[in-house]
Amino acid sequence: MGEIKTHYRTCNLCEAMCGIEITYQNKTVIAIKGDKKDVLSEGHICPKATALTDLYNDKDRLKTPIKKTTNGWISISWEEAYNEVASQLKRIQKQYGKNAIGSYRGNPTVHNIGLMLFGAPFIQSLGSNQVYTATSVDQLPHHFASLMMFGHYLMLPIPDIDRTDFMLIMGGNPAVSNGSIMTAPDFSNRLKSIKKRGGQVIVIDPRFTETAKIANQHHYIKPGTDALLLLAIIHVIFKENLATSGNLKNHINGWDTIKELVKKYPPEKIANIVGVDKEDIKQLAINFGQAKTAVCYGRLGLSTQEFGGVCQWLVNVLNCITGNLDSIGGALFTLPAIDIVGFSKKTGKTGSFNKIQTNVHNLPEFTGEFPVSALADEILTPGENQIKAMVTIAGNPVLSTPNGKQLEKAFESLEFMVAIDIYLNETTKHANIILPTATGLETPVYDLVFHQFAIKNTTKYSDTLFEKNKEQRHDWEILKDLTSCLSGKENPLNLEQTLDYMLQFSSYSTPKLSVEELKKHPHGIDYGYLKPQLPERLFTEDKKVELANSLFIADLDRLNDKLELWKTNITSTYPFILIGRRHLRSNNSWMHNSKRLVKGKNRCTLLIHPKDADYLKFIDGQTVSISSDVGHVKLAIEISDSIMTGVVSIPHGWGHNRKGTNLTVAKEVAGVSINDLTNPKNVDCLTGNADFSSTKVRIEKV
Repeated sequence: MGEIKTHYRTCNLCEAMCGIEITYQNKTVIAIKGDKKDVLSEGHICPKATALTDLYNDKDRLKTPIKKTTNGWISISWEEAYNEVASQLKRIQKQYGKNAIGSYRGNPTVHNIGLMLFGAPFIQSLGSNQVYTATSVDQLPHHFASLMMFGHYLMLPIPDIDRTDFMLIMGGNPAVSNGSIMTAPDFSNRLKSIKKRGGQVIVIDPRFTETAKIANQHHYIKPGTDALLLLAIIHVIFKENLATSGNLKNHINGWDTIKELVKKYPPEKIANIVGVDKEDIKQLAINFGQAKTAVCYGRLGLSTQEFGGVCQWLVNVLNCITGNLDSIGGALFTLPAIDIVGFSKKTGKTGSFNKIQTNVHNLPEFTGEFPVSALADEILTPGENQIKAMVTIAGNPVLSTPNGKQLEKAFESLEFMVAIDIYLNETTKHANIILPTATGLETPVYDLVFHQFAIKNTTKYSDTLFEKNKEQRHDWEILKDLTSCLSGKENPLNLEQTLDYMLQFSSYSTPKLSVEELKKHPHGIDYGYLKPQLPERLFTEDKKVELANSLFIADLDRLNDKLELWKTNITSTYPFILIGRRHLRSNNSWMHNSKRLVKGKNRCTLLIHPKDADYLKFIDGQTVSISSDVGHVKLAIEISDSIMTGVVSIPHGWGHNRKGTNLTVAKEVAGVSINDLTNPKNVDCLTGNADFSSTKVRIEKV
């Protein structure tokens, strides 16, 4: 028996960057617990971290390339796999043009330093503009608002939750996510601390979430109407003379424009539509405006709706016109050790600046990506630039993007597909070749993205715990080799050398950072709380915050038209509104093969209010049929007063009942995919982000 040892690292299974302490012997994990010395998480851990052991030991995890044949999947060598991938991609581009290859990168990409550093050069080596990622099903409105207001799409204001007196949370459930675009491990206790120091926490959500249970107040809201509520709150702020520019007095454009346009949205006008009492709206606005410090945080429920771009714009406007933007206790900007924003002034492009649009639906490019809602039609619709081949990296869009069944048909029609993934899952089963990466405990961890979104400025590098087997390849090795095969150019740097190069330009000089230096600090280095940085940090031409960008103001016309439609309250063939939900033991679709994370009570249920269940004569646990304009599923209902009437909820990421996969545990708890009901044509027209939060459905007895 070998010596029992301890390893410290960052858990990379969600946004929280929790530090963990792993006790192990030889190549066997004995225990995983929170690292009390971690400079950010301070010992906090959630149940997902223990699944790192399951991922490492998973018998279903692929370790060598496999190829689809008429007789099934067979193992092949890395050399054979690389040669076939390169030759097929080159053939297709020669025959159909460079844009005949599409690529999709999933959410796990941003949790992985290898995929982050070597993914972009690989995508560039393809030479195709048909680039898609999970951004446009998740957070594109955040980036759009930041670009238009602050001049850079990664200039995202982060709530200063540890020092605020008043927090308004809209469409987010950070008690479960531990922050999303707000890396905040142990969020629940941080929220409780606001209350302990005499502050207030208000949650606006169609569901009485885990976060709402901690808050001082919770208000239900009709899905998709958040923009109207924000406009009414800002209306009251101005009417009650509570507006202040704070430290940004001479660095704001469009103040008077905002003040004038919100006059059209008094609480009396929108209360019945949004479902929040007019007096409650007024009091909420006054309390927010009068608080010593306050911050509004709007997340997934705001982004994944018809007016996601307007919502995220108005969240920033509210923080700004109350003096809480770039202010302690409000919304601040990070300054991470590796400053992605500071490295380049590249600010991205939108349809208004760049005329490149999708072929079928004319959705605009943003920062070199197209909205993934367009992907299936870009594959299925004949014509110039039709996608004939796909590369998917660490993603399962069949379960995570709109109308998964349509995307399945699209993938089946491709001439060639390669997937870089550890599983034979609902998406990768359509590939001709799967290239599996070393994963989890076999890889180093440096959170390039989530330090950019964290509530404190910290830095940390975690070395590999267990060496990969000789037949395995790291993700960065696979991408580096494929890039070389396609471009004919060799990249002389490995992962640590590339990271070392970036650390040379660190925002901090003490200590002088390098990978070796970071290895001396296994619990991380703490650079303290976020600090005000404007106007120096702004990337707008005149170094001013643009409150009233014309694109947002123009989109209010679309909102006003919808407002009038909402007033009519026409009975629909699909009378219920479907929303998603997230669970602490789950993150998207790829953790359901861990028995310890899926054990217990069935979590894939249709949440419905008792009054709606009674009206439909349903009983708890009954299996029902849920239909939308694009599909239908069958699911057991869960009757609960934690969701507002007229709204139902299915958790995101399930649906492991497709044939041809190899996910032993996940198949046992298959559930259904909410995205068999979502329509890819339903998008935020301003940003192209998918509209998941207001799918209309009908519920019937089986």
